[in-house]
Amino acid sequence: MLAPPWIAIPAPGYGGIEEVVRLLCDGLVARGHDVTLFAAPGSHSRATVRSVLEDDHPDEIERALWEVDHVARVFGMLDEAAAGGVPYDVLHDHCGFTALAMADRVETPVVHTLHGPFVEGTLRYYAVHGHKATVVALSASQRAAGPPALRDVAIVANPIAIQEWPFRARRGEHLLWIGRIEEVKGPHRAIAVAREAGVPLVIAGPVQPGHEEFFAREIEPHLGRDGVRYVGEIGSDEKKALFAAARGLLMPIRWREPFGLVMIEAMACGTPVIAFREGAAVGIVRDGETGFLVDDEQAMVDAIGRLDEIDRARCRESTRERFDVPVIVRGYEAVYARAVRPTRGRFAARIGAGPPPRAPRAPAPAPSVTSP
Repeated sequence: MLAPPWIAIPAPGYGGIEEVVRLLCDGLVARGHDVTLFAAPGSHSRATVRSVLEDDHPDEIERALWEVDHVARVFGMLDEAAAGGVPYDVLHDHCGFTALAMADRVETPVVHTLHGPFVEGTLRYYAVHGHKATVVALSASQRAAGPPALRDVAIVANPIAIQEWPFRARRGEHLLWIGRIEEVKGPHRAIAVAREAGVPLVIAGPVQPGHEEFFAREIEPHLGRDGVRYVGEIGSDEKKALFAAARGLLMPIRWREPFGLVMIEAMACGTPVIAFREGAAVGIVRDGETGFLVDDEQAMVDAIGRLDEIDRARCRESTRERFDVPVIVRGYEAVYARAVRPTRGRFAARIGAGPPPRAPRAPAPAPSVTSP
């Protein structure tokens, strides 16, 4: 499992990909698989953790230097494992662009999960390099937005560990908006909707570099008025409490978001989601069961008045049936089997036959490798 090199797992604060990787590792180990997690220093997991860089880089996210260094060292360790007679069955890449571009340079089959949106540059990139690995989309919307070469890729949603999220049968009074504070995510629209509905709103999430002006212009002037409150970037326990106590989660995003982890986090607590009928929300929110899909801000205001129609217990159970870790792990097992089938049948033959035997460990890391 190849995680990004920027942030340790589990992430101390905001870290969507890191959370997905944590859950997949735990779920695969629970199924009996022998998993090695290559991640930033300081990471901990039920999988065997190997950190190949000396430091994490939370303030240098997407700097090519660290991603290339991270991936190159991991590829070297894959080659060493194969030369030592204990090859890895598959490499599952969550790291960005480097590993996929170089996936045809290693013997180990590569599975690459699409964690970001398609834009002009990435469309060209995936058109050129997408064939080098088994690619996985997070939603039908994300897959449809990709280049023609990716239109038949598998869809496996992001997971959530339902048991880690508290359930509250009685709704609270506040609405919730949570995410990175930036214009494309729509926190300013959430403020307008909540004020029109006359319902308090809690806003949570980091203001990342480059978005300070948007926050100062569109968010800060409304704080402390009409029940609008900003709580900043919050930890895991506080986030869970906010989700469970909320009347509903607002998702006023006007772009084709690839997935939207906060939606299933809210629904896991029984908290319904009101989202625009765009992007991944169409496949995540079941209209009338786990929330409402709407077309504009006024319809979002109207849906707030209907939140009591949602059975919060059924909202949580529906989320368990579709997104709980064991469900998503089984989906990835099928993807891994497909990825290794052209080269080795060892992993594919084990799927569905119960927990696999424990394979010998790969050779010890090179001297430059640092332990977490």
